[in-house]
Amino acid sequence: MPEGPESERRFWLLLLVSTGAFMQAVDATIVNAAIPIIASALSTVPLELHPVLTAYVLTLAVCIPATPWLCERYGTKRIFGGAIVVFTAASLLCGLATSVSQLVAARVLQGIGGAALLPVGRYVMVRSIDPKRLVATISTVATVGLVGATIGPFAGGVLAQYISWRMVFFINVPIGIFALIVNNRHMIDVRAVAWKRFDTLGFALFGAGSVLLLDSSENVVASRWQGVTGLAGAIVLFAIYIAWSRHCRHPLVDLALFRVRSVAVAMAGNLLARLGISGLFLIQVIFLQVGCAWSPAEAGLMLVPQAIGSIVAKRLVDRLLVRYGYKPFLLVNTTLVALSVGGFAALSPSTGALVLTVYMFLYGCLTGLQYTVMNTLIYTDIREHDIAMASSMASTMQYFSMSFGIAIATLLMNAFLLDETPLGYVHAFRETVIILGIVTFLAGGIFATLPNRAAQP
Repeated sequence: MPEGPESERRFWLLLLVSTGAFMQAVDATIVNAAIPIIASALSTVPLELHPVLTAYVLTLAVCIPATPWLCERYGTKRIFGGAIVVFTAASLLCGLATSVSQLVAARVLQGIGGAALLPVGRYVMVRSIDPKRLVATISTVATVGLVGATIGPFAGGVLAQYISWRMVFFINVPIGIFALIVNNRHMIDVRAVAWKRFDTLGFALFGAGSVLLLDSSENVVASRWQGVTGLAGAIVLFAIYIAWSRHCRHPLVDLALFRVRSVAVAMAGNLLARLGISGLFLIQVIFLQVGCAWSPAEAGLMLVPQAIGSIVAKRLVDRLLVRYGYKPFLLVNTTLVALSVGGFAALSPSTGALVLTVYMFLYGCLTGLQYTVMNTLIYTDIREHDIAMASSMASTMQYFSMSFGIAIATLLMNAFLLDETPLGYVHAFRETVIILGIVTFLAGGIFATLPNRAAQP
């Protein structure tokens, strides 16, 4: 335990925020390897469980922009504690679910709680930690989150295979109780003396439009009329939001930032690249477990090299950007990522574990570089007082594109699935990853619009 009141306060705050980041990161990946077993337990097929993933990440995307206002209005201690309670209770409900609809509803509630964990933690650290220690502190939290994302798939596979799929969710309960105790004792309460008016109408329009858009994309194959009408409704809602945000004094999302080219390119490129990459989250597991007859633990373990590759590659970002700049780097790396996504089509049930491990590691390196550089590009040309809004927009776009990437990959897999046999799933997987690779490659066209000067970090 650190000595001195200040060191002790910093220790407990770092532990609390890191725990929140760990919970959110683990929960974003721990379900993946358990999907086939959950599907069997709930009497459905794995591809029909994609709402379990999309509901969580889309809820994160919708709710994250509201967290800064909630902190200013009600204080960080109350909001962080409330987020832990909601997240933990939702995890319990997920584990108790007896149908797909119950599980999806609980995941939405889980997303509401999870949306505040990392943003509030970062907000508290920025407001309370000595600037000289801030970078190291935030880096520690980010590392804990990466560790959570790394062990999540393997932990999910092991729990689902050897104990019960319900433990994938129940494991959050003791962690949440511990975090709540620490929050009540050690979380500092930061709040604004005066706060801006919350953009309630903008929040409702953005949330409803996002849900309607996702729902229409998921149902377009089953019912073309429902898909088209849903898409039209989403477009109308987003159009109303755009008109409203231009006249709102404090909009939920400040669209004026899109006038900055680097912001517009970062957001659009991020969306398109993640649509292709995120689609692999679900179908990788289905390919390994259903197509290749791997166990949940084996499939979860095979996702670990990808996460490790991402962690390792992040160390190279600064040097690569200083040497090449954003535009050249993104043009080359986006192409390599697209090729690696499409390259999964060359895999088969006979592919050796060593070959697949190396491939997953290299793929993780490329995607780790891509994510980091895309996420930092948005900050290169904006003013200091716009950083908070840009950060919120970047997080929203990240989870928004993840949810739609999973939905699109599921649609493609269903379209290419000739029969419910292992070979049928292998065929569908190969066709799907080729299209996802093409989608990812198209993001390079957006990054090509960056000025040649390509701002250095």
